[in-house]
Amino acid sequence: MKLEKPIHFILNDAEVSTELPLGMVTLDYLRRHLRLTGTKEGCREGDCGACLVLVGELGDGAMRYQPVNSCLLPMGELSGKHLLTIEGLNGKNLNVIQQSIIDEGATQCGFCTPGIVVALTGFLLNAQTLGEEEAIAALDGNLCRCTGYQSIKRAARLICRKLKEQNYSSETDSGERLRWLVDLQVLPAYLLSIPDRLRQLRPAPEKRFSPDDSRPSVIVAGGTDLFVQKPEEMWEANFDLLSTRRDLKGIRIDGNRCRIGAATTVEEMKSSSILRDFFPKLDEHFKLISSTPIRHRATVGGNIVNASPIGDLTIFLLALDATITLFNGHQRRRLPLKSFFKGYKLLDKKEGELLVEISFPLPAKNSFFNFEKVCKRHHLDIASVNSAMQLQVEDDRIQRAHLSAGGVAPIPLYLSRTVDFLAGKEINQQTATEAAAVAQTEISPISDVRGSADYKRLLLRQLIIGHFATLFPLQMNEEVRR
Repeated sequence: MKLEKPIHFILNDAEVSTELPLGMVTLDYLRRHLRLTGTKEGCREGDCGACLVLVGELGDGAMRYQPVNSCLLPMGELSGKHLLTIEGLNGKNLNVIQQSIIDEGATQCGFCTPGIVVALTGFLLNAQTLGEEEAIAALDGNLCRCTGYQSIKRAARLICRKLKEQNYSSETDSGERLRWLVDLQVLPAYLLSIPDRLRQLRPAPEKRFSPDDSRPSVIVAGGTDLFVQKPEEMWEANFDLLSTRRDLKGIRIDGNRCRIGAATTVEEMKSSSILRDFFPKLDEHFKLISSTPIRHRATVGGNIVNASPIGDLTIFLLALDATITLFNGHQRRRLPLKSFFKGYKLLDKKEGELLVEISFPLPAKNSFFNFEKVCKRHHLDIASVNSAMQLQVEDDRIQRAHLSAGGVAPIPLYLSRTVDFLAGKEINQQTATEAAAVAQTEISPISDVRGSADYKRLLLRQLIIGHFATLFPLQMNEEVRR
């Protein structure tokens, strides 16, 4: 398939123009076409972090860099941006990240080390504070299979301690942060010229495919599942990149509702001050959802339309009584999220319709919300069972309830019978136990690699009781004391 116009971007310190397919993943471009083999090929599923790169975009006059798995990053996403690989981070001498890794012996076979250096660089570019635990959390997408995690953690802590001694200020904006890191020789000096060079780059064409290409477009949001499941098909596909559409991004309050654009990423939700105001434990909840690099790519709309029975964001939003908006280019259609799923991977979505927005009522002051997830690994794993609950309570009595569960049915499940049961009930251990029993009548789990059907039933029971214990510890403890 011939592109109408090439893709223009900056790779490290060089301007690049290429006519390679938009659907080629960046990992293959780097390793097979350019022989930049510092970016390693590992799992090709976004799990190991060996292929990590930084993608910089100019916004509001300053650069924003995001760590991304290049095995899931289509070339079409690079247009007008800066791609920074491990080769582009090297200077004449070892920087503080590289030296700290050596000082702490934080390498085993060395295969994963480039991705770890890139992840820590992304942390230094983006972190509000140089907190040691935050630095370690930035490595949540890097799995070193030779073990050695303690030495890697020590290296991350050492980096933070060294840089805190260099007049670090958390008040600096991203531009000042970049200059500070260049002055300390953490980053090469050419990075300071990137914003002006991106401004001079020829604008990306809105339509890149030949007009005689009559094949239907494949809609791609973050592509974190699509490029795992169908990489060969995507190579030459005619597809529409939703991530470039600003009209599908953003989080805002509109009257008594919160509205989220379907192309908004999970990380954008996690860092949203609007959502943090309503969900004080948002960080805690979203740390359970994939890893930092995946969250920078995965979108809320993609999570919903993927229709996975264990989609974390879908389960989260079901408990918020969310509504989705579908648009076919002429008319908008709104329906409750809980009505969107008709069967396994079957949606109430007509041909030509695009999910453009998700909204939910603003939680009342007397509302309580909790999200739980059980999986085999703390990070970078899909759930065995996940669940979310929202209760509106007055005088220790439930006025309104919303409860969802994943991994226990062919679809992301809204537990309507349990919700009806909870209305009007008093908050106590008996209510929690009985609600968990009612939920058992609504679910139909199957045995698979994530656990047996009986195990999943037990998990959901414990998660529902866990919601109550987390949200109402005093009332639940009082029941236990009795």
